Amino acid sequence: MTIRWTYVFVDRPAARFGPACDFWTAATGTGLSETRGDQGEFVTLLPESGDPCVKVQGVAEGAGGAHPDFAVEDVTGFVKDALRAGADPVAEHDGWAVLRSPAGQLFCAVPWRGEARRPPVVRGTRLDQICLDVPPSRYDAEVAFWTALLPEWEALPGSLPEFHVVRPPAGLPVRVLLQRLGEERPVSAHLDLACADLDASLAEHERLGATLVHRGAHWRVLRDPAGGLYCLTGRDPVTGGLPTPGS
Repeated sequence: MTIRWTYVFVDRPAARFGPACDFWTAATGTGLSETRGDQGEFVTLLPESGDPCVKVQGVAEGAGGAHPDFAVEDVTGFVKDALRAGADPVAEHDGWAVLRSPAGQLFCAVPWRGEARRPPVVRGTRLDQICLDVPPSRYDAEVAFWTALLPEWEALPGSLPEFHVVRPPAGLPVRVLLQRLGEERPVSAHLDLACADLDASLAEHERLGATLVHRGAHWRVLRDPAGGLYCLTGRDPVTGGLPTPGS
């Protein structure tokens, strides 16, 4: 089943929906759509050019996190393929469905609406990756699942042994990174931004209200004003790849 477009959701507690929208529109250089949903819990971040690929959701329970949506021409067919690959059904809605990976990561199948143009890089950054944080006991099975679910994508080892990248065909805006955790805990997900200048991006995000949590060799873990964790990573925001030596 061909994936025609990808979205990522910034999932935050409903009580912090406003701060989440304010921060992520500022961080991505976007505007807000009208809210949708029975409780006004969904909103799309609208780029100045290109098609949107990021949404915000206010969740009624829990701390939130992130999840991907896969836009396809045949939602029913994609759901059948996902179930064969090992997913579990969670909910069926009018034209779209919620599923769960074997390790428990939620994702959605939604109808493709003609999206085709990636949003531009904004101030040297691009939100282009969802990282699935997987406990060691489920990691190999989860890598196998996402590889099977996305057969037209390129699955390959990451830059460190605990990473595995599932990279989409050219033109799709969001890729999947699996990270093997060092401890057993439920699967979760966070968003990553590729940054041409990591220090400059960190300063910008702190100015917007984010708080630095951890400083890694080529990444920074931050907490946004709505309480959610995400990462700034030292990658090329155009290609998503690591910078070439000497660049």
